Amino acid sequence: MTTSSLHSTPPHAPQPAASEKNRRWRDIALLAVLFGFVLAGLISLALATGWEETKAQLMKLNMTQVVILFALSLVNYLFRGARWHLFARRLGLPTGLIQDLRHFLGGFAMSVTPGRVGELIRMRWLRRETGWPVERTAPLVLVDRASDLAAMALILALSIALGTGGISFAVPVAALALLGAVIATRPRLLAGLTTLTYRATGLFPRLMARIRSAARSLTAFTSAPVMITAIVLGLIGWAAEGWAFHLLLVWLGADVHFAMALAIFTFSTLAGGLTGAPGGVGGAEAAMIALLSLEGVPLETSIPATAIIRVTTLWFAIGIGLLVFPFAERMSLKFAR
Repeated sequence: MTTSSLHSTPPHAPQPAASEKNRRWRDIALLAVLFGFVLAGLISLALATGWEETKAQLMKLNMTQVVILFALSLVNYLFRGARWHLFARRLGLPTGLIQDLRHFLGGFAMSVTPGRVGELIRMRWLRRETGWPVERTAPLVLVDRASDLAAMALILALSIALGTGGISFAVPVAALALLGAVIATRPRLLAGLTTLTYRATGLFPRLMARIRSAARSLTAFTSAPVMITAIVLGLIGWAAEGWAFHLLLVWLGADVHFAMALAIFTFSTLAGGLTGAPGGVGGAEAAMIALLSLEGVPLETSIPATAIIRVTTLWFAIGIGLLVFPFAERMSLKFAR
């Protein structure tokens, strides 16, 4: 047997392109199944509480109002995309604004993966287009998540301070989110915790080494101007979706003031994320309906409100991601060549 034959690709080995295509279809199938489960659950609740009343609530919305809801969600995505660009430039990546927005929005297609780990596809695109290994770009993911947690925790804390005492148990969630943000943006603390975890468990040595390497790179983001700008961008983005939820409740006839609506939306989003379910699906919807019920909002209003806001936020983001994903993939392959 020749040396070249030892290194040749087996004739029946799966081709990389076919593997990528199969993985993409698998992710789309997962998305469809998740959406189906959520839709089935909401329909079941609507039928149990009176479909006619739920339908009547849905019919209250006109096209202009629906466009406003989508537009406010788009504000969130664009402001957070601008924050991603800020972090990319601070890290020293040779990428432009449009390029970074393409990566950020395209990653939404993978939001349905558990813990949203599929969004790490952005790291692969960056490796192809810049040649930077994952170890050097991983801090982007850490600081981006930390900024989201910090912004949402601040929004939730402010909403509670403004008198939303009905969900005062949200304080621990806000505190946990802030703690996660602090850990993820403190290089020495994160590296130390990673080392302690490895010494205690001895598990995943390569992964732990990568996390420690990524933690050391976080020093690029620790300056006050960068973090303040990042948090402001996150606050504007998430507050826009919270405002959309408030407007939706008003249009459906629910008497819920802005601070309470903002708190319910933020808490439900955080609670859904803490479950680890893909996109927080199931947990966020359950929390939202339960909290609205505590505020005296009847199920025939809370169910359509929950369904609509999730479609115009989470599912809208996934839809944008699915549109941008193939383009981002093709562009990254062009750079790779």
